Amino acid sequence: MSNGVQHGLPISHNEWEDAVSPPIDEDSAQGLHFSDSDEEEGDDVDQPDAHTAGDYSHYSQQMSELFEDETNESEDDGDTSNILDSVLESDEEGEEEEEFVYTGLDSSDGPVPYRDQLRDVLGQEHEEESVGDPHEAEKSLLLDADVKPAILLEDEPLEEPEIQEEVLSEFSPSLSSPGPLTPPSRIGSPAALLASPRLARPFLHPNVSRLRSNAPQSPSGLSKNESIASSHSHLFEGASPSPSHFSSISRSSSLSNLRAASSNGGPSPTAPSEVFRWSELQLVTKELYSKGPQKAMHVLGTSDLGSPTVLAANGLICVGLTDGRICVYDFKQTLKAICGSEAKASILGPVTALALSHDHTCVASGHATGYIQLFDLKRPQAPIRSVPPTTLGVVATGRKEGHIQGSRIVSIGFIAGRHTALVSADENGLAFYHSLGKMLFVEASDILRILGQYPEIPPVASPKSAPPPPPTQKRKVRYTVLSMAPLPLGPAPHPTDAYDVVALLTPTKLVVVGLRPTPKTWFKCPRQPDEGHLPRSQMKGTMAWFPSVPDSHADHPAPLQNGTTHQTENIADARDPILAYTWGNSLRLVKVGESKFKQRVRSTKTGRMNEVDIGAIVFEEAGIWSADETILALQWLNANQLTIITGNSIGVFDISISKLVEKTAFDGLSLVSPTLNMTTNASITYASSVSDVAHSLRVYKGKMFLLGRERLSVGTLLTWADRILGLVEAGDFLGAIELCRTYYTDQAPGNRNGLPEEPSRRKEVIGDKLRSLMDASVRYAFAKERLTDETHVTPDHRGVDLTSLFEGLVTTCCRACIVLDDFDFLFEDLFQCYDDNCIAPIYLRQLEPFILDSSIQHVPPRITQRLVALHEADGQPEYVERLIWHMDPACLDLNQTILLCQKFHLYDALIYIYTRALQDYVAPVVELLGLIRQVQQYRHKVANAPEGNFDSFEGSDIPVESLLLNAYKIYPYLSNVLSGLSYPSEEPLPEDEAFRAKRSLYKFLFFGRSSIWPEGGKLVLTADEEGGLEPTYPYARQLLRFDAESFLHSLDIAFEDAYLNDESQNVNRLIIVRILLEILSDGQISSEDVTLVNIFVARNVPKYPQFLQIAPTVLHNILTGLAEDPDFRTREDRQLAAEYLLSVYNPHDIGTVTSLFEDAGFYRILRTWYRHDRRWALLLCTYVNDQQLVPNTLFENIHSVLKLAERHNKGSLPSDVAETLADSLPQLLNTSIRNTAIIVDIHCPSLHQAALSILHTEFQDKDHPSYVYLRQLLAPPSNEDEEVILPQRPPTTTDIPASMREEFVDLQSRLHPESLVDVLKEMDRDSLQWQQVIDICERNEAWDTVVWALNWQHEPQAALKKAETYYKQLTRRIIHSLEEGSPINREIGLLNALGLTGRDICLERSQGLLAAEVPLEDLWFSLLSSQIHGVQTISATGGDAERLADILATLRSSVQTTFTSLVSITSTQAVSFPRLFKRLVNSTPTATGTQYTEFRLILGGMLESYHSDEDMLVISKHLVDRDLFETISHLTAEKSRGWSPAAARCSVCRKPIIQPVPRASKPLSGSSSPSHLTLPHIVVSRTGIISHSACLSIPEDQ
Repeated sequence: MSNGVQHGLPISHNEWEDAVSPPIDEDSAQGLHFSDSDEEEGDDVDQPDAHTAGDYSHYSQQMSELFEDETNESEDDGDTSNILDSVLESDEEGEEEEEFVYTGLDSSDGPVPYRDQLRDVLGQEHEEESVGDPHEAEKSLLLDADVKPAILLEDEPLEEPEIQEEVLSEFSPSLSSPGPLTPPSRIGSPAALLASPRLARPFLHPNVSRLRSNAPQSPSGLSKNESIASSHSHLFEGASPSPSHFSSISRSSSLSNLRAASSNGGPSPTAPSEVFRWSELQLVTKELYSKGPQKAMHVLGTSDLGSPTVLAANGLICVGLTDGRICVYDFKQTLKAICGSEAKASILGPVTALALSHDHTCVASGHATGYIQLFDLKRPQAPIRSVPPTTLGVVATGRKEGHIQGSRIVSIGFIAGRHTALVSADENGLAFYHSLGKMLFVEASDILRILGQYPEIPPVASPKSAPPPPPTQKRKVRYTVLSMAPLPLGPAPHPTDAYDVVALLTPTKLVVVGLRPTPKTWFKCPRQPDEGHLPRSQMKGTMAWFPSVPDSHADHPAPLQNGTTHQTENIADARDPILAYTWGNSLRLVKVGESKFKQRVRSTKTGRMNEVDIGAIVFEEAGIWSADETILALQWLNANQLTIITGNSIGVFDISISKLVEKTAFDGLSLVSPTLNMTTNASITYASSVSDVAHSLRVYKGKMFLLGRERLSVGTLLTWADRILGLVEAGDFLGAIELCRTYYTDQAPGNRNGLPEEPSRRKEVIGDKLRSLMDASVRYAFAKERLTDETHVTPDHRGVDLTSLFEGLVTTCCRACIVLDDFDFLFEDLFQCYDDNCIAPIYLRQLEPFILDSSIQHVPPRITQRLVALHEADGQPEYVERLIWHMDPACLDLNQTILLCQKFHLYDALIYIYTRALQDYVAPVVELLGLIRQVQQYRHKVANAPEGNFDSFEGSDIPVESLLLNAYKIYPYLSNVLSGLSYPSEEPLPEDEAFRAKRSLYKFLFFGRSSIWPEGGKLVLTADEEGGLEPTYPYARQLLRFDAESFLHSLDIAFEDAYLNDESQNVNRLIIVRILLEILSDGQISSEDVTLVNIFVARNVPKYPQFLQIAPTVLHNILTGLAEDPDFRTREDRQLAAEYLLSVYNPHDIGTVTSLFEDAGFYRILRTWYRHDRRWALLLCTYVNDQQLVPNTLFENIHSVLKLAERHNKGSLPSDVAETLADSLPQLLNTSIRNTAIIVDIHCPSLHQAALSILHTEFQDKDHPSYVYLRQLLAPPSNEDEEVILPQRPPTTTDIPASMREEFVDLQSRLHPESLVDVLKEMDRDSLQWQQVIDICERNEAWDTVVWALNWQHEPQAALKKAETYYKQLTRRIIHSLEEGSPINREIGLLNALGLTGRDICLERSQGLLAAEVPLEDLWFSLLSSQIHGVQTISATGGDAERLADILATLRSSVQTTFTSLVSITSTQAVSFPRLFKRLVNSTPTATGTQYTEFRLILGGMLESYHSDEDMLVISKHLVDRDLFETISHLTAEKSRGWSPAAARCSVCRKPIIQPVPRASKPLSGSSSPSHLTLPHIVVSRTGIISHSACLSIPEDQ
């Protein structure tokens, strides 16, 4: 396909101009289109078409025609979104005064093209004097060449349409001209991935067979919907076998790989779409925002205008300015009036509030200084009424009320339809009602305060010397009015219109008042403490009324005689007004209605009591919702939707579902704030001012007006038709179809405006449009004019590849037809177009994924033939197999597919055709038996000629592995069909069909001789040699020989089916078992297969005892056969089968069977028998000899058996059991020495010596095993060890001889001398022969233990003397090792151990009563002199200096530790440190410099340690002092400031703290004055609680 287009949809600009409606003129291009009548929208249908009916190349024109009647249909279906528009239209038509006539396009009588109705934004900017291109508005709707519109990249069902900020809608392209919204980014389509084929495997793994001991209960290890045998056939899943890699066309990404992308399960990337369509009001913007002189200003004789501050746009566009004036424009952007004069700008101040009357004839403005002005637009130069602010002094006189001078007006509004009735509110919380009427041609203004209080009024001064009014002070925020709005008149009359309702919003509450018949507060709603997520001082709030409108379910208006309609006056048909208001991020809705009740009133004339109807306004909470951010502006878009602006977004809230239906990024702080110019004098903070933008958003007839800092913009919310048409205009007709499809399935995000509410009606409307879209798209794509015009020529003269376009068209139409459940267009019209243009392969490849995921199951045979032939021609026949699985067999050409499957060995597909299309369940078995015969012949040849090359079969190029895998498919096929399931889907078959399938299969498989299949066909042979003899039951025998385990597994599943319960059938369970046993009797089956058959029979006999009644002789043969098989690999499987069989059969020769079971290793069965017969010795042997038991289980069971044996033998272990235990000691010791020691110690302690003898003789390293054994007996380790699982009883001296204790001490001192002392402490020390222990330790050089043992015998002096001897020996060894360079680690360790043991002895003797038993100073002297002598002696030697330094550092550290311990003892009277130190110095052999140096180094190191401790204490003291100082300082400050009580009453007795003094008529002489009264003592807590001291019952001084 080389007939390409330029990079864009193949539509030229000239054709766009021809396709769209007639161009609008320059004036209309500058206007806004507010169409209110259905007739105007329908007029465009009758306009002459520029093209013939048969020309389908003008695609955009066709799309416009599809959607031009959407407004009519939506209104007919009860949509109330345009009800206000119709009322406004009638209001405009009823205007009486000709001087000011509304001339918007909604009042025009001429036809308006539908394209113009949908386009709410203007085209390219036009200069006022220039004459632009008549098609400029159309060109502005086209995308730039480098902008790519988003298309649908995802086929998964969408979630609930809950709008998120980052993803809103993935269909609409960006069509807007520069506006306040940021254009969305674009994301391309992902490439399709092709799955790699999976290699097949045999039907069963040996460990998943039902014949095994760990068999699962499902037929296979895979899921129910996937067979193992068929797993290799899923070569490609969910992807087209031939993905397109062509270049993408123009702005639209390819849709050809959508199915592959969606099949991966992950969400496809989406691009945000356009939610609103915005346009700048260029003429208004140029006049208001440019500072140069303008033509209009010169004409009107005015000077430069101020900057915009506030906006009103209900019928006219009114903009308040900073110079106090108001500019009024119509919707054609024509300046109609400038209200006010520049001369009064300094007096009035900026306009901060603005309102337009209901009939669009008067404008009211509120100013920053407190002034209020009312203008008649017929005479805008001067106000017809003016309300100046007043002062607090004038208010104090009671002569006048009003806003205080300098109070900024924050809200102003007209009451109902009146011109001179206003309400206003200022920033100080005051709200007033102004009746600005005239009486006898004299202004008779009446001002009524309806909310708020004046500040503190100063005293009234004399009129002559009246000082200037003081500047107004800023009041607290609680008195601020956030917003005020009177209830406007709606298109339908409502009882609340008679009350003149006004709503006022403060930071703390909502107040609704009624001004008629008398002013009254009807409703108050306080704000919750945590509502709005903002502090009260920063609270933002706004509100908006939606007036009463005709109920959507009311009857249609009755026609009048002149053909027009009038609204019925049935008030009951009107919907109640609703108020939306916000605090911070909280949005609330309140419905307002009237309630009537009867009340008896006395007539003033007659004096009689009459019943009259009294009305009262009632309020109903309609909902509450919280936004993510603070809501800055709020306006009603229609009866059910609100436009909400926050700091970072603009969205549409639907009150019917209480959620955002649209949301897009938007800088809410870019709108104009009327108080922004006040931040320069610090009267208001910038952060508070910049977010005061509620006056910059207005909505009129569905159009949103935004007053920004740089432009005035108008926008509209795009409906479903707008979005689809936008995609069409952008050239993305595939995206348009996709979007329309999501609306049909109700998965499209965003609003549903313009669609019927009833689901069936909605689907009918969208379905018609969807069909029309597909038809128009196909006709356009294959139009001859389009395929041959000049747009297909590129600058390089190569053209553009349209493959992706035609691929996407098929994919998109497939999705649409699936949801419509109508495939006539897809299989007839669409396929014919592709076939006529010779691109049918594109159609077929894109259709295939929908067939594979079963979205489309019924395909016409002519298309199926072409698809099968396509894959055959491409050399990819395996693709046909997966197609056949997912297709209705009635759609297939059976001859073609059967021949193809046989040719390319597609056996899964072949089985599917035989079973589902031909209802033949035997033919697949015949086909697969032929493969099995080939495999058996191959095996026979390999066995006879092992050196030959047999990679494939003779006369065939099929690999051996492929043939083997296909042959194994017979087993899952049999298990499925014989269970009543289809293959390979495993879906249940119809009952009748399943019965016929089972009967035919059983009859064929277990027939006694070879059969002919099909009837009139060939004989089905199984012999390995050609012409060989056919055995009995050939087919069952062949399946058993090929893979007995798989065949028996299939039969085991089939046995569970109820079909075999009917014994009247030719084949049942008993017949099958007898046939299997008869096959075994021939002796031609291998021993392994014989065992598997025996297992099969043994396990099924107890499962079906009423059906399998087999002779006891046969069962006995099966049982002995299971036991006699020598194969160790199947021992557990055979034992489990024997257990099954023994549950229904008792062997007569139990002794022989027992012997067989012992030889076979069926220990589980033997244990059951021996336990029943109380043969404990044999039971013990079964546990010991069972190699499959884990150690923990083994010893737990042995312990249990021995306890049972003792219990049944009067508490003692029987002799035969003891002998068996003794014989089992070698095996048990090899398994776990520690558990064996516990077992022997608990049940037979006399075997300890025998166990040690075995450890000495049969273990290579006898010392360590013996040590472990004895350690477990004498001093078990305290740490948790998973190896030991048995409880141990405490040892006694009679059970363990002294020789074993001495042996243990000897082993401990040799193997682990470092822990010998701890072990001796744990042992029973009274039973030890301490002299022998000392001798053993001294022999093994465990000298620290010798010292400890002597001290234990209350000989501490002898212990330290012995330590001194050892010190000298070790010192000589160290010197000798230093000279020879040998290792000295052991000697250093012994020295440290001796020092530690000596210190422990000295410290122990220095504490408590033991200090008086021995001379402590001698003990410490003996220890220190030994250590110091060793250090001095070693330091005097030569050798390796570095090594010597390390040794001396270690020894000196030990001496320092001893000195530290000496200083730490408390009995300083018994030990004098100076005297002891003097003895140490004098005891040195020679007072040389070396000895003194050692003393200095040792004591210096110890003192340095003390110095370091001192530094740490000083640092800690400074830290504590600093914290303490800060705490005391804070406490002192609190005390000096004092604590104020919260109340003047005692918190205990509740009486006043100070009792009042009773008054006396006359003070007595000498009575004390009040200053000398005695006050009670009181106690004030920090929390503000005050109490009498006496009440607390505490002393007064505390």
